[in-house]
Parts: sequence; C-alpha cells; structure tokens
Amino acid sequence: MKLALYLRLFFESVSFAVNALLVNKLRTVLSLLGVTIGIFSIIAVFTMVDSLEKEVRGSVESLGDNVVFVQKWPWGFDGSYPWWKYMNRPQPNYDEFKWLQKQSRFADNISMIYGFSRTTSYKTKTANNTTILAATYDYDKIKAFDVYGRYFSLQESATGSPVCILGALVATSLFGDVYPIGKKIKIGEFNVEVIGVFEPEGSSLVGESLDEQVLIPMNFGRKIVDVDLGRGNPAILVKAKPEVSNPQLKDEITILMRSIRRIKPKADDTFALNEISVLSNAFDGLFGMINTTGFIIGLFSILVGGFSIANIMFVSVKERTNIIGIQKSLGAKNSFILFQFLTEAIILCLIGGGFGLLIIFFGTVGFSQLLDMNLYLSFKNITIGIMISVVIGLVSGIVPALSASRMNPVDAIRAK
Repeated sequence: MKLALYLRLFFESVSFAVNALLVNKLRTVLSLLGVTIGIFSIIAVFTMVDSLEKEVRGSVESLGDNVVFVQKWPWGFDGSYPWWKYMNRPQPNYDEFKWLQKQSRFADNISMIYGFSRTTSYKTKTANNTTILAATYDYDKIKAFDVYGRYFSLQESATGSPVCILGALVATSLFGDVYPIGKKIKIGEFNVEVIGVFEPEGSSLVGESLDEQVLIPMNFGRKIVDVDLGRGNPAILVKAKPEVSNPQLKDEITILMRSIRRIKPKADDTFALNEISVLSNAFDGLFGMINTTGFIIGLFSILVGGFSIANIMFVSVKERTNIIGIQKSLGAKNSFILFQFLTEAIILCLIGGGFGLLIIFFGTVGFSQLLDMNLYLSFKNITIGIMISVVIGLVSGIVPALSASRMNPVDAIRAK
C-alpha cells in the first residue's frame, strides 16, 4: 500500500517538475543551465580522459607489460644521475643481443630493433623520410600486430633477405588501390619485395604508429645502416616467461649485461632497463590530475546550478502553499510533503544533467568523426553524471522541502 502511495507521489512530483518547466520556461531554463554546464564540464573531462587513457593503454599494452627494454637512455629521469654519464653510455649492440638470447633462462623471447629514415618509392610515387624499423625474427612474438600477407620467415631473417612489411599509411601512399603483395619497392637504393601489410591500427599516443613504418629483417637492415656503430637508437626487447616476474627478469638481465660489458662490481650500470609500468605510472598521475581539475571546474558550475534549483524550489513552495495546507489538513505527514518536494528537486536536476549528458554524447559522435581517435561516453560516466545530479537535487532541495513540510496547515491554507 505504501509503495503504491509513494509511486503516485513520485509521478505527481514529476508532473509538478514538468509543469514548472512549462509554466516558467525562461526562469527554469536559466536555472537548469548551471546544472547542465556543470555536468557537461565534469563528465566531458572524464570522457576525454577515459578515451585518452584507453588509447594510451592500448598502445602501451601492444608493447607487452612483461617486456623489458634494454636501452641506452632510461624513460624516466630522477635527477640524481648526471646527464653526461648517460651521454657516454654505449648503445646496445647485436653481439649483446645474441649473448642475452643464448644465456637468459628467464626470457621467453628476445628481439632487437632499431630505426632509421629512408626515402621509399614505387614507380613514380615516393614517400620521403619513411621510418624503417629493422627487427630480428622474434619481434612478432613480443609486439602485438596483425598482418595481411605474411611475416618474414626465419630463413629470410637469418640471411637478411630484402623483404618488407608496409604500414597501412605507407602502403596507401605508395600503391593507392593497387594490391601491394609481391610488388617491389625501393628503400634508398635497395629493391625490396613487399610480403605483407600491417592492418591499420590508428595513431599511437606512445611512440610512432606501425601505420607509418616499414618493417624489415634486422640482417637486411644492417646492410643499410650498421647498428653496431650505435645508429638508429637500438633496443633489445626481452619478454619474460609466464611464471617469471619483471623484477626477476631485470635482475638476470642486469647480471648478463654487466658481464658482457665487463663492468666492475662497484661501477654504475652503463645501460637502462625500461618497462611499461614506468609509462603506466606516469600516465596514472597525469590522468588523475586532469580528472581532479575537471571536477573542480565543473563543481563551481554545479554550485551555481544548485542555488538556482533551490531558488526554483522556494518559488514552487510559495506558489503551492495553499495546496500544502490542504494536503496536511487531509492527513498528509511531514515526510510525505518532504518527499514530494525533494523528488521534484531531484527530477529538475536530472533534467538539467540529462541535457549535459546528451550534449556530451552527440559531441563524442561528432569529434570521433573529426579526430583520428575513438571518443566514447561510458556507462560509468553516465552513472556518475546521474549520481551527481541526484546529490545536487537533494542538497539544493532539502531546505525548501523542509520549510514546506513544517508548515502549519491552517496558516498555509490562509496564505495568499
């Protein structure tokens, strides 16, 4: 019985809220504008950050969270180590790659990569400063990507065969609508057969996208640029076995690298061991700061909107004073009146917040078409927007609702 009564009361409150919108359109719209702008500001920032985070983490995860990068430079600097010592470090070389490959017990796969730029061409079409990525055979077991055509074989890798896999944008630039597999392009002065094309992966927020690169076997790349001379910013990628943790793998790599470089026991390492967690932690802090800033900015708008809703509710109480008196004289309890006005305040805030969420939704659809990035309004952010609207409705409506519930029925009926 009580449930039916409160349901009836809820629908009456909805009716009163809608009536307030229709009767005093300008006043109500201006009052709801603060809530709309506030919800838009907060949820728009959350949506943008979530979309960016998804893109970044997708790019990061494609590198593998159980991969250690042996490089000259660390990804993070704490200022305690002199920069000139980093400058004097040697680059990882091919002999060190082979040594790690032979000696490591904790590594599942090991690959070496380095990059350089060359002009690529096919017949009359040319792409200047194309990024050429030279990699050893196991690179596909460390970095996730999809190829149509095929990956280079172990024999092609070992013999340094002139074969390549094109990034999607490079393939489009050189071939247009022509099927590229089996065709030969020029990389600098070398004729190279196209054996595959990477599936489009979109822009990457971590490093350069494979769409803009050409992958070739390491031993072929060494005929173009000698990695042992330290060119091309080489890196050795070591992927841990499933049961091995990154700290265990890093300890083993440290021992092996110090051994092959003959580093004295008390001397500093002359190499950096980088891992994805460094990037993830940096992005966690950045995204957290952006979310907090967006919430604070939106909070000011919502506070203004809250005062506006409270103003509407005080006016609504004043206009319905006689009705409140009649309801109380017929036996309506204080809690009944309180619930009625609180529900109305919440509904008004939900209407304002709903408009804010609609603007964000259509904005994500529009900007996703304009930007090379997927923006999406998640269910989590919709829920946050609705919850904030409910809280603002409760806070802004509590005082007017209390004043209405505590009215003397006789005085309320006599009020003009």
